[in-house]
Amino acid sequence: MTGTGHAHQLVLIPSYNPGPKVYETVAAARRYWPQVWVVVDGSTDGTAQGLAELARGDTGLRVLVLGRNQGKGSAVRHGLEAAEAAGVTHVLTMDSDGQHPAQCIPAFMAAARANPGCMILGKPVFDSSAPRLRVRGRRVSNAWVNLETLWIGIGDSLFGFRVYPVAPLLALMRRQRWMRRFDFDPEAVVRLAWLGVRPINIDAPVSYPSTEEGGVSHFRYWRDNALLTWMHGRLFVGFLWRLPMLLWRRLH
Repeated sequence: MTGTGHAHQLVLIPSYNPGPKVYETVAAARRYWPQVWVVVDGSTDGTAQGLAELARGDTGLRVLVLGRNQGKGSAVRHGLEAAEAAGVTHVLTMDSDGQHPAQCIPAFMAAARANPGCMILGKPVFDSSAPRLRVRGRRVSNAWVNLETLWIGIGDSLFGFRVYPVAPLLALMRRQRWMRRFDFDPEAVVRLAWLGVRPINIDAPVSYPSTEEGGVSHFRYWRDNALLTWMHGRLFVGFLWRLPMLLWRRLH
């Protein structure tokens, strides 16, 4: 470890059947950060064994394995529980499929050290590999999140490359049963914003590796959009009864 601040921050990678791309993702994360944890979320593609083998030769890599697939949010929570027990105060989450920019890890961690009470959110800068349907679709979720937080300044609700303060996020997840699957990323930022955790946005390039490059996607358009619709329905109800508090906060 390289300094006290680094000892309280780690990279957390939830992983479900990512294929060999996960090894590149982990290697890139380790290149830029001394502590990387992977939560294998019931993968059946052999990567749990491969990652465990890597960890045996790398003291900066820890692999946590869930016996069955529970969803991204559940995998993140499992990592957060272990992180808190280890004295970690902030985690940077990134996907295992090679989409997120490992080279941005140091800048995001530095921003979190300078603003420990904030959430540091990646704002994606898409290249030509981005599926047009998904880019357009995320605008809908972003519009809802802006409304639900009274335009507090969340640059992107779905981009999972971000730094969370562990204590408030874990307290949220312990109190309620949502945020366990694909709905984790947008619901986490809304609920943290309701608690007064301020967002700081930093541009981050995102790429979508092709199938030939080892890219794997578990996004299912109808299933996942139905989940997001249900989530925003819940959040909008929560927003309505929090509206007086949110208005007071914005005016003061």
